[in-house]
Amino acid sequence: MLDAVDRLKPQWGGQLASVEFAVEEVPPASELTDGPARLASEPIPLGRADSASGGDPAAVVLYRRPLEARARDRDQLGTLIFDVVVEQVASLLGLTPETIDPGYDDRH
Repeated sequence: MLDAVDRLKPQWGGQLASVEFAVEEVPPASELTDGPARLASEPIPLGRADSASGGDPAAVVLYRRPLEARARDRDQLGTLIFDVVVEQVASLLGLTPETIDPGYDDRH
């Protein structure tokens, strides 16, 4: 995850300076979907972005086990982690993933 953040810092370092980045094993139960929505293409979240609120800073959290389960190998895991970081940073900043990383669209 830190490598992914480092790749974004040259262009987005100012906006990311106060954002905390973390990894959790799995998403909390409150983020898991049950019922018909479970049939969606991505029923288990790979990460989340939390806006700053009160005294808490903005945060991007990735979920290790779902990411590892989705990736076929270490290289794909690295690409997947970068894409999820890009998606979550874009969500946090109110931008598109393609704005955060122009190569994002080429991978999707």
